[in-house]
Amino acid sequence: MQYVIIGSSAAGINAIEAIRTKDKTSKIIIISDEKNPLYSRCLISYLLAGTIDGKKIWYKPDSFFKDNKVEALLGIKAEKINIKKKEIAIGNKEKIKFDKLLIATGASPKLEDIPGIDKKGVFPLRTIEHTTEIQSMLDKVKSVAVLGGGLIGLRAAYALKNRGKNVSVFVKSGSILSQIIDKDAAGIMQKRIEERGIKIFTGVAAKEITGAKSVDGVALDNGSKHDCELVIIGKGVSPNVEIAKDAGIKTSWGILANERLRTGVEDIFTAGDVSETNDIALEESSINAIWPAACEQGRIAGLNMTGENETYEGSLAMNSIEFFGLPVISVGITKPKSDRYKEIVKKDAGKNIYKKIVLKDGIIVGVIFVNSIENIGIIGTLIKNKADVTSIKDIMLEDYFDYGKIAPLIKKSKRGFKEPEFKETIMTL
Repeated sequence: MQYVIIGSSAAGINAIEAIRTKDKTSKIIIISDEKNPLYSRCLISYLLAGTIDGKKIWYKPDSFFKDNKVEALLGIKAEKINIKKKEIAIGNKEKIKFDKLLIATGASPKLEDIPGIDKKGVFPLRTIEHTTEIQSMLDKVKSVAVLGGGLIGLRAAYALKNRGKNVSVFVKSGSILSQIIDKDAAGIMQKRIEERGIKIFTGVAAKEITGAKSVDGVALDNGSKHDCELVIIGKGVSPNVEIAKDAGIKTSWGILANERLRTGVEDIFTAGDVSETNDIALEESSINAIWPAACEQGRIAGLNMTGENETYEGSLAMNSIEFFGLPVISVGITKPKSDRYKEIVKKDAGKNIYKKIVLKDGIIVGVIFVNSIENIGIIGTLIKNKADVTSIKDIMLEDYFDYGKIAPLIKKSKRGFKEPEFKETIMTL
């Protein structure tokens, strides 16, 4: 048996570990276009900010591939999959045979199609190489423009503010974090971020990055110009589906996977940010490009590649972060677009508290908690168990709400009691 894995981040690494729990001897080959994998992608903004040292970003030891008897082809791109011949063409013209294949190609930064995007001083923030390159030029940088007000953009903005730079964020939509929270929560977060010296401009976009060979500014669509020496593109990511699509494997937004994380092709599996699987809240296929989902998908895919029959129930969109002492957690559907959903909201502007629960047929399908997150674990249990909360919906956002209030509901749950995977882990910025 020869296992081949394309991609060396969370999904690929967890697949290796899972395979080795069942198969100690078969050959495993991993192909990665990164020369230095085995790091936590979640931590690169902290490395850029200087709040962690370089050692903490590596979540596996250098000996990981050797210890697990893996042939690692690093810094080499997988270029083409031949389904019939069960082989992969790679960048050095070699062809790799496989019996079982995992496509864990992840996602790439969305780069805006605007003039000047190729100038020196323009970067996304996705890999450790991006971080190293940005750090190498910081001594010559006074002002930074961040294009995009999502998590990537704001993490980059914080990191560079922490490095003493003047940072401005330009957001095309009307609010920051528009993909994960609503306008009320975004307003609270934006106020805190601006109080700490980061300028945020909403409803405006870059139409050109100016300068000769290097960046000297950003021309905006409102006619103004912002001077800067560094531009960070924080527009999110797109799944790397091309190699699968070109091979004839079914794709949509991502690579389509069944509950065993197998694609539409026998012996080919997929996991991680490229994998389109069941979304528990939406009850349809989607991609939730978060580290815990990639780890779990990689584990289950790895086991099933060895012949196991593990089922992946699906994932929830989950984000947890803390900007300048103000934590925010979002789960699932936070901005419903149908009257089939009901919202329960509690606000305290003086304390910067905002809490919202989104219900569908009495079941929690979405949550936003800002600055009052103590009960998020309880809510996570209700979400995981798909418990009908109709009888307690009026008290769920109260401070006295606790596990004792939900015990009867869990007992009635058709799914049976399940501990939540959602944990109160906040990424502090």
